[in-house]
Amino acid sequence: MSLIDVIIPAYNEERSIANVIAAIPAALVQEVIVVNNNSSDRTAAVAQAAGATVLLEPNAGYGNACLKGIAYVTAKPATTRPDIIVFLDGDFSDYPEEMPLLLQPILEGRADMVIGSRALGRRESGAMLPQQIFGNWLATTLLRWFYGASFTDLGPFRAIRFSSLQQLGMRDRTYGWTVEMQAKAARKQIRYMEVPVSYRKRIGISKVSGTVKGTVLAGYKIILTIFRYL
Repeated sequence: MSLIDVIIPAYNEERSIANVIAAIPAALVQEVIVVNNNSSDRTAAVAQAAGATVLLEPNAGYGNACLKGIAYVTAKPATTRPDIIVFLDGDFSDYPEEMPLLLQPILEGRADMVIGSRALGRRESGAMLPQQIFGNWLATTLLRWFYGASFTDLGPFRAIRFSSLQQLGMRDRTYGWTVEMQAKAARKQIRYMEVPVSYRKRIGISKVSGTVKGTVLAGYKIILTIFRYL
């Protein structure tokens, strides 16, 4: 039986994080790891009360939080080190109960990385802002042109074999994390696929697409990352 850990980067998600943890299929998962990315609210306390392992990453950045979670699972004894890592956001925009859709292709040996595609799935009206939709289209188009990669989304809800994740040597510390994983997977010929996932309006305001500054910085970093790994 495969061991599965979940890593959830979280910055000021006290209103949503308990919902996310509760919706994760407990029977499938060995450990839920919430990486508290220097939140100023009660994210850590709420996540711990909901049953998650909570790590502190004081350096801001989505990638920093993911790298902290990876370092934690890497340090586990071999008997409890996960076979598969699932990443998802802490804002309850993803549907954690759809996790089996992402895991099935890996467990059946058909893929080593599975991206949950919001573009292919059922999306609540207004769940993705116009700048997010355009940014995803631009990034996935560039990935197709320069890497020959067939992606429709940079969705945060994703599953990957831990051994494949180690091969990627992930480095990005901020907004380029998701596209770095997909670009490197294409370059290293790691077997990947997408599955449709549902998506709803997040609880609270997005720290990235919810501000002009966040949108501009994220767009710049994503494009820079795509060209960096050519």
